[in-house]
Amino acid sequence: MNNILSYCLGNPYLLTAMLIVGLVLLVKGADWLVDGASALAKRFGISDLVIGLTVVAFGTSMPEFVVNMVSVAEGSTDLAITNILGSNIINTFVILGVTALIYPITSQKRKRDFNIPLSIIAGVLVYACVSIKSPFGEEAQGITRPGGIVLLLLFCYFLYNSIRHAKDHPDEPAEIEPLKSTKPIGAGMAVALVLIGLAGLVVGGEMIVKSAVQIATNLGVSEAIIGLTVVALGTSLPELATSAMAAFKHNCDIALGNVIGSNIFNVFFVLGMSAVIRPLPAYEGITMDAWAAVVGSMLVWLFIKTNKERQIKRWGGAILLLVYAVYLTYRLLPYL
Repeated sequence: MNNILSYCLGNPYLLTAMLIVGLVLLVKGADWLVDGASALAKRFGISDLVIGLTVVAFGTSMPEFVVNMVSVAEGSTDLAITNILGSNIINTFVILGVTALIYPITSQKRKRDFNIPLSIIAGVLVYACVSIKSPFGEEAQGITRPGGIVLLLLFCYFLYNSIRHAKDHPDEPAEIEPLKSTKPIGAGMAVALVLIGLAGLVVGGEMIVKSAVQIATNLGVSEAIIGLTVVALGTSLPELATSAMAAFKHNCDIALGNVIGSNIFNVFFVLGMSAVIRPLPAYEGITMDAWAAVVGSMLVWLFIKTNKERQIKRWGGAILLLVYAVYLTYRLLPYL
């Protein structure tokens, strides 16, 4: 197996194919895991609402989580941070930008008064961890274990608050789209889906990390750049397709809820768990990437708050895409 992997890493065409196959396994593995786990949860009498806010919500961030766990295990900490920051940046600027261009995105009160501000706080916390000087006069060296613990505690607060709000206000849309009624799945099939999904996630994550690191080496760029672009875009493609379809059906509030919810999960849960397992040192350009994530959420909040319809208009979508293009060009300029 190691000989085959080494051969693939040494061939540029097989290396690219390995990355693509890894992304497919990662995305499909997450889908199978969610389907199987949801079916098992229903058999234990857990409501669709709770399943949607836990199993399904965790499943949407599972690709980022697995890539981070493999990255941390193999010492590729730059990839672990940029996988999250890159995914959140693409979620906000690209996915919401494209969606708003297709059809204006309507916001619910809960999302604009709680979720979006919390996503801004998430970005600010990451920025603070890597840029603010400590009381001892030394600059922070990245996201430490105490920082990871803080992120996980905030994640617990978010999850508790979301479930409590959803139960108290059943007529309002949930932060994460609740589980839809599906054809019942037998217990055996559900367990099989969970096991196959986990296998797909593990194998796919391993293939992505190894191929991404090798591609960065071959191109002479940093792992951070590959994480911000190739890996982040690959893990965000399913959300982009889902949001675009929602826009064509004029159901864009789902897109906003899923994107903002995913951003919160990514920072508080995935990045927090990663930092607890292994501290994540800062890399060159991290403050700009963290700041970009903050600016994205702030722009979304500003666009929604500055019109009576509380929407991200088409012009707002165009601005988001333009800002992302400028940011990406600046980040890639040293390598062009």
